[in-house]
Amino acid sequence: MPNRLTRDDLTRARLRLLQMHFEAGVGHIGGNLSALDLLMTIHHELMQEGDAFVLSKGHSAGALYITLWALGRLAEDDLKTFHRDDTLLAAHPPPAGLADVLFATGSLGHGLPLSCGLALSRRLRGEAGRVWCLMSDGEWNEGSNWEALIFARQQGLGNLTVIVDLNGLQGFGTTAEVADLRPLATKLRDFGWDVEEVDGHDVAAVVAAARRDSAGPRAILASTTKGRGVSFMEGKVEWHYLPLTPELYEQAVREVRAAADTPSATAG
Repeated sequence: MPNRLTRDDLTRARLRLLQMHFEAGVGHIGGNLSALDLLMTIHHELMQEGDAFVLSKGHSAGALYITLWALGRLAEDDLKTFHRDDTLLAAHPPPAGLADVLFATGSLGHGLPLSCGLALSRRLRGEAGRVWCLMSDGEWNEGSNWEALIFARQQGLGNLTVIVDLNGLQGFGTTAEVADLRPLATKLRDFGWDVEEVDGHDVAAVVAAARRDSAGPRAILASTTKGRGVSFMEGKVEWHYLPLTPELYEQAVREVRAAADTPSATAG
């Protein structure tokens, strides 16, 4: 079946994400841009009624809010409150107030264990629906994730799909420099997981990997680019933190719009 998610959808989301972060004067833009295509794909293409989603890399909350906005679940007025006092759209997903946010995930490394609990509880209750979890690659420094891998395999959680935003950068450098876990795919397979490796900015590839049959828990390692679509951000660790100046915001918007007019082999 043809993708429902188009390049125009992704461009519109990318531009609105840049605008929201610029107007709020906050950073974490690089990791939001690496995750945005994945979040849009999960919510527009993959999730079915009754599914649940956990954003483990909570610092990409902005990309989640934009995804919900693109689905019509958040309004323009909601986005204008991003990162403000008393907002529901906090820098990390809030513990309450948004129906699409099941857990507060400010501290990294907890989304996978929470997702395992959701998946097991659904099976025990005889409930249908898949649990989707989006993680960062830097989160694998946290030991609770490795315990969760063992748990998920032991419990046979075939209703759990984890997608890893594999952009190769985290807060203090490259993931290889901070704590080298390469090849991550081999390690996850050694824990008994079904693993697929894809281009995280290729919507069709992510969808195909997620829809393949699997008897147990599945991990999709999605190679992405931090700061995707903005030349001065791409692959730069400092854009884990920096906010946009007016001049850089204008340049970023020009580049995203120009890319939208350029033929591409992928939707992202």
